[in-house]
Amino acid sequence: MAAGGKILAGVLEEVRRAAKEGMSLLELDALASQLIKKSGAEPAFLGYRPEGADKPYPATICASVNEVVVHGVPTKYVLKKGDVLKIDVGLGYGGLFVDTATTVMIEPVTEMARRLVKATEESLGIAMREAKPGRHLEDIGFAVNKFVSRNRFKVVRSLTGHGIGKEFHEEPVIYNFGVKGRGPVLAPGMVMAIEPITSAGSDKIIQLKDESYATADGSISAHFEHTVAITEKGPVILTAR
Repeated sequence: MAAGGKILAGVLEEVRRAAKEGMSLLELDALASQLIKKSGAEPAFLGYRPEGADKPYPATICASVNEVVVHGVPTKYVLKKGDVLKIDVGLGYGGLFVDTATTVMIEPVTEMARRLVKATEESLGIAMREAKPGRHLEDIGFAVNKFVSRNRFKVVRSLTGHGIGKEFHEEPVIYNFGVKGRGPVLAPGMVMAIEPITSAGSDKIIQLKDESYATADGSISAHFEHTVAITEKGPVILTAR
């Protein structure tokens, strides 16, 4: 997973750099597909059909713009100034999976959008520090929600992180809220995708026709994610860029 994580980190960084005004979402998807296949890995999202989905996912990345929170399907949409783009991507390598995401601001953006993105990224760092032996699962979500709320934003309560490894989605479900000291005790060997998903407005979402999810009130959203291994020495970020 560390080897796959290194590949994935490089892919996301290249796609992030390419995400500029005038670039289409389909072009970003094609770039990610090319990079993943060139590395000897396989796209994890392409053809994946999670529980409850009507059809397999048709692309390599999720590209979610502005009020679209997650699972945005890449289209011919061309990025423009003021857009807030969430890029989520996963791959399989050596029979194991890794997952990561980032949020890109197409400058200039609003001050609210800038604060939301900053708070969400910082909440991921805080949450990952909780991923150590002896802590409880809900300590992660508690840390996310506390920091995000302090910055006057909201976590999207129905979207979660997850365990990951031999399958792309494994137990446990990792909520971005919780009660400190509650839930299973974390132990070395666990690997999880920790992913704060936030909104500048409503914490509720609606599903769109393409099966992506958007904030219920149309407010801007943000999303950051890393695959993190719990070791005896503490958390190791397998998708660190």
